[in-house]
Amino acid sequence: MNARVLAVARDAAHRFSKQTVADLAVLTGLGVAGDAHHGATVQHRSRVAADPSQPNLRQVHLLHAELFDDLRAKGFDVGPGELGENVTTVGIDLLGLPRNTVLAIGSEVALEVTGLRNPCAQIERFRPGLLAAVLDRAPDGALIRKAGIMTIVRAGGSIRPGDPIAVTLPPPPHLPLQPV
Repeated sequence: MNARVLAVARDAAHRFSKQTVADLAVLTGLGVAGDAHHGATVQHRSRVAADPSQPNLRQVHLLHAELFDDLRAKGFDVGPGELGENVTTVGIDLLGLPRNTVLAIGSEVALEVTGLRNPCAQIERFRPGLLAAVLDRAPDGALIRKAGIMTIVRAGGSIRPGDPIAVTLPPPPHLPLQPV
């Protein structure tokens, strides 16, 4: 299957879920126009409280639609935008990408992968039990976070459902994703 965008979403307020829309305007170095996490410096409320001058490494949140099937099997019926992502993808192993991978979306947009989304208590308030469902353990006991990846905008433009996604890996050594 070719990697592509399944859905796009945004919300101007700091709510957990985002509303799906026909397209997203993303701005270089800032993120999604009209989204609460838009900005050059950190916009996530807990990070703003700690240090509002930090760079915003969470400008655009991507989530793989394949997670919805896994969650459905665990009794959770969720769809695009409901887990707070801006871009829902299909056909790409987002969690397997190394840090600094560049995702070219459509003909204009380039997003650079900064790290993993670290699911928080908001996900539990959205649906009780969901936090545990988006976490797993590796054979060595390491925590696996499955709630998507975070990116910064290297080249802006529009993102629409159906847009193809091309992956450009950074030069080795490849750095594993860590929560940002």
